[in-house]
Amino acid sequence: MNNIFLLPHSKYEELAKVYKAMAHPTRLLIIDALSRGERCVGELQEMVGNDMSTVSKHLAILKQAGLIRDERRGKYIFYTLVCPCIVDTFHCIGNKLQE
Repeated sequence: MNNIFLLPHSKYEELAKVYKAMAHPTRLLIIDALSRGERCVGELQEMVGNDMSTVSKHLAILKQAGLIRDERRGKYIFYTLVCPCIVDTFHCIGNKLQE
């Protein structure tokens, strides 16, 4: 019998964790911003409009899910989107929502 699933069953649990990490408007905004290039935490905080501790919590969730990575440069931390193709789903779903 052929396997009709694209991924092994164990990978669907990991995939669900990634989608769960994205399941917040602020985290979607952060991903969208990072799809245009790296940003420091202060820029993200200004874009999102939340306090620094809230933005940091959102960043930690995205980092734990493996969607972003950070790099400290002096006193600043810069964030980069690890999986830029994730934004393709934004376009796909966004087009559907406009119908």
